Amino acid sequence: MEKYELIAPCHFGLEAVLKREIQDLGYEVSEVEDGKVTFLGDAGAIVRANMFLRTTERVLLKVAKIKAVTFEELFEKTKALPWEKYIPQDGKFWVAKANSVKSQLFSPSDIQSIMKKAMVERLKAVYHVDWFEEDGASFPVRVAFMKDVATIGIDTSGISLHKRGYRQMISKAPITETLAAALLMLTPWNKDRILVDPFCGSGTFPIEAAMIAANIAPGLNRNFLCEDWRHLISRKHWYEVREEAQGMINLSVDTDIQGYDLDPEMVKGARENAERAGVDKLIHFQQRDIKDLSHPKKYGFIVTNPPYGERLEDKENLPSLYETIGERYQALDSWSMYLITAYQDAERCIGRKADKNRKIYNGMIKTYFYQFLGPKPPKKKRSSADEKIDLCNRQ
Repeated sequence: MEKYELIAPCHFGLEAVLKREIQDLGYEVSEVEDGKVTFLGDAGAIVRANMFLRTTERVLLKVAKIKAVTFEELFEKTKALPWEKYIPQDGKFWVAKANSVKSQLFSPSDIQSIMKKAMVERLKAVYHVDWFEEDGASFPVRVAFMKDVATIGIDTSGISLHKRGYRQMISKAPITETLAAALLMLTPWNKDRILVDPFCGSGTFPIEAAMIAANIAPGLNRNFLCEDWRHLISRKHWYEVREEAQGMINLSVDTDIQGYDLDPEMVKGARENAERAGVDKLIHFQQRDIKDLSHPKKYGFIVTNPPYGERLEDKENLPSLYETIGERYQALDSWSMYLITAYQDAERCIGRKADKNRKIYNGMIKTYFYQFLGPKPPKKKRSSADEKIDLCNRQ
């Protein structure tokens, strides 16, 4: 079966998380760059990457990497690419997005127009036609210029993969599903540990955590653009991967995941979102103020996206809010806290310097993922039955 190069874009600063995800799926990573990971796989890998990757925005089928410093050069090199390998005669094709960094060709609209013309010329010669109806499957092309080198790929996903299909109620400052999943995967949290989000908004952190705990594939309840690419990806691949994803789900998992918000409408919406995601039985949502945050158990996790003054009228309340966060965290014995915020004085107001700090761009906003690490829980004592099983296995 033919091997392709596939490109998975992600948030800047989270490439290592995505790389690990891809490797866990069994695919070879060929390149890691700022904001994207390239890997090798067959047609089945396109399906599985769209279905199972939690931290990428989309999956691109890489066509080529070319260098171009003039529009004439861009036209000729685009025209020389084997577009017929991917796009059938009735395919609908266009350059959906172009961006350019530190390159001589910097106008996105001109790049898009020139490349579309070149693709048309190539396919006219191959298919011996003068006009394309473009009434078949869609093949949106994306091109990214970096220092005069263009990476060209065809989008296999369609609607961004952060849209899992469950989130209809959205908070004022939402965090995307892909970013929430990536941040959770940066922590040592697992399904056996307590997780609380005291600013849950539309419920994204708790819902993504519950989907991870129950092993629910993020792409299970949505469709993908490349499902119509029947000349490249057989229907059998889709049936098999959906069946694989269904078989992995474990809704009987024992979890302690909680989401709080001061706004009752947000709590109601978060519950509805969780129900659409199929994890409402795994999460406890409640209307609660941050000042009332408490938990009787040890070794839990706070993972949250607190307000950081997007509106001017909110900024004056931030110092007292973050002081309260610090006070409530200090009262939680042996807990860890992970919060993403753009608020510059977060550490000072919390009253403790973070053990780790990672810069992450949430959209166009530069944020920091502050990591306050609590102690590890003691290892559980092994039962005599477990020891007997180990002894038998060694013999």
